[in-house]
Amino acid sequence: MEKKVIKARDVMRTDFYEIDGLATVKEAIQVFKEKNIEMLIIKKRDKHDAYGVVLLSDIVKKVLAKDKATRRVNLYEIMSKPVISIEPDMDVRYCARLFSRFGLSHTLVTEAGKALGIVGYKELLIPWVETDEEDV
Repeated sequence: MEKKVIKARDVMRTDFYEIDGLATVKEAIQVFKEKNIEMLIIKKRDKHDAYGVVLLSDIVKKVLAKDKATRRVNLYEIMSKPVISIEPDMDVRYCARLFSRFGLSHTLVTEAGKALGIVGYKELLIPWVETDEEDV
């Protein structure tokens, strides 16, 4: 019996939001609140640039905990860049191993240098729970 493979493209969220690195943390907080998201993708500046990412935890650790003014800190100052990204056809089991190995909670799904979606713990876990462990 062949094991069923659940791919990143099967579970990724496509409702991600991209923002310019020059935006302020205050602007980003508003987007987090309005869009009800946990991760912002920092746009590439040109075709040779890499994506960046800002998580809510980055704002808490790098701005709030250090008592910095949200309107005076730009996202490029606190983002993680380059982003560890995954291919859309990667098996979610390997995504989980990648998360564990590198301490990730979310990652970007890219194909041919373009952002397609994001995968987080929730996206990895739901399909696993919904299928028999033997089938995965």
